Amino acid sequence: MSPEAHEPVAPHLDFQGTTPYEDYVKADVLTHLQHTLSDDPGEMVFLVTTQVMELWFTVIVHEWETAARALREDDVPTAVDALKRSVRELEALNASWKPLGQLTPQQFNAYRSALGDGSGFQSAMYRRMEFLLGDKSSSMLVPHRGAPRVHAELEKALHEPSLYDEVLRLLARRGHPVPESVLTRDVSQRYEPSDEVERAWTDVYAGDATDEVARLGEALTDVGELVWRWRNDHLVATRRAMGSKTGTGGSAGVAWLEKRARKNVFPELWTARSYV
Repeated sequence: MSPEAHEPVAPHLDFQGTTPYEDYVKADVLTHLQHTLSDDPGEMVFLVTTQVMELWFTVIVHEWETAARALREDDVPTAVDALKRSVRELEALNASWKPLGQLTPQQFNAYRSALGDGSGFQSAMYRRMEFLLGDKSSSMLVPHRGAPRVHAELEKALHEPSLYDEVLRLLARRGHPVPESVLTRDVSQRYEPSDEVERAWTDVYAGDATDEVARLGEALTDVGELVWRWRNDHLVATRRAMGSKTGTGGSAGVAWLEKRARKNVFPELWTARSYV
């Protein structure tokens, strides 16, 4: 073999316009979206971390919508694959609290006033996540009335079956006793736990552990656990940064987050375990 064969190939450096990387990733756009509103140097990490969270919300919504479509088509493997990807993405999302998780009140107060009435509960993409989990409320569309495209997307999501609705419809098609009242419920309303659905999941878990519906249940449980961890990490970070003061945007702050942290998504998947 000739010595020339071992010579590394130089990367292509000369492009007519922007680089193919820039054309695909739009890094120049992303890295120029940070416009801080205070002189405090700590605001930059708060702003960037919040923007990163929004990007993770976006990809997780994509995964859960992919899973919901697959379930409508009885394609459980594709749904499980999407849910498993979302588990890894939720882990990355939850790690976003690391840069903010130990803010002291003094550090947060240095730029808190720059937020004005801004608050995380106003995030439209996070609201779409919550809607996909079955936690729906038409009142959550109100903050977005001034943004027609965003409002239309949220209204569409409000009136579509949630991810869990699609799961329960699949269970019914597979012969599990999901009541008609659950299958025909108004999907624009918040999902409420059902004793009959709990018994259906109990039957699933008492049966063949390798069955694809059981594997679907475990993938959903992984998602539910990480959503719970997200809510708790948010609670702890907020408690450290501002104690029990009123939250930004007029929310109840820690009191509201404590209430959220006590709730499980896909509730019967958790309660059914007591009866297996």
